Amino acid sequence: MSDLLNSVKSAMSGMQAQANRLRHSSENIANADTPGYRRKIVSFEESIEGGRRTGLVKTGPVKLDRAELPKVYDPSHPMAGEDGYFEGSNVDLVIEIADAREAQRSYEANLKIFEQTRQMSRNLLDLLRK
Repeated sequence: MSDLLNSVKSAMSGMQAQANRLRHSSENIANADTPGYRRKIVSFEESIEGGRRTGLVKTGPVKLDRAELPKVYDPSHPMAGEDGYFEGSNVDLVIEIADAREAQRSYEANLKIFEQTRQMSRNLLDLLRK
């Protein structure tokens, strides 16, 4: 039974990590037109408890993309300098949509594992009742 619980824990940690990744990707998409906004990058780490590896995953610290911000020419923009340029956002919508889709698919895969484990537990309990 502990193997079933471990698989549920693993699937849940994966779903939480992918949900967090999807949240940050959504923030990036929402701020794509915000001047000076830097894209947030989410990384994953293995969860360690009591100095032991658990086999679970979690999101690591969120980092800002240090890529150079593009210069946008718009002399009428309130943030434009005397040369008419201001710093735009380094968010690429194509990359963000691809990341969001990947996070969604990974979340769905973990959900399938969760559902399969639940079904196996139910079948096991049905066998034990007979």
